[in-house]
Amino acid sequence: MEEITEAVQNITITNSNDSQKKNRIQVSNTKKPLFFYVNLAKRYMQQHSDVELSALGMAIATVVTIAEILKNSGFAIEKKIMTSTVDIKDESRGRVIQKAKIEIVLGKTDKFDELMAAAEEERELANGEEQS
Repeated sequence: MEEITEAVQNITITNSNDSQKKNRIQVSNTKKPLFFYVNLAKRYMQQHSDVELSALGMAIATVVTIAEILKNSGFAIEKKIMTSTVDIKDESRGRVIQKAKIEIVLGKTDKFDELMAAAEEERELANGEEQS
C-alpha cells in the first residue's frame, strides 16, 4: 500500500499549459462522490455560464456520467468534446506513460435558472419541514 501511495505522490502531469481556467473541473473517480461534481458543475455554470469537465484515464467514465446527468435533467447542453492523450512522467519508475484525456464543455440551457430556482425552493421547503 505504501508503494502505491508513494507512486501517486510522485506522478507529475507534463502537459499543464491551460490548467488555470476558472471554469474547469478536473474530475477524479476516487476523491469525491459523483454528485459532488454534478452540484459543483451547476455552481460553475451559474457563475460562468459554461463549465469544462476534464478527466484522465479511468475517471473518463465519471465525467461522461456527470455530463449525461446534467444534460438529461435539463441543466446543460453539450458544446464541445475533446479527446487526447497526455504524457505523464511516473517518477517512481522513471518513465513516461500515456493516459487518455477527455474534456467536455457544457453550457447552460434556457431553463437553467428556472430549474435552479425550483431546486432551491424545494430545498427551502424541505428545511422548513425538518424544523417544524
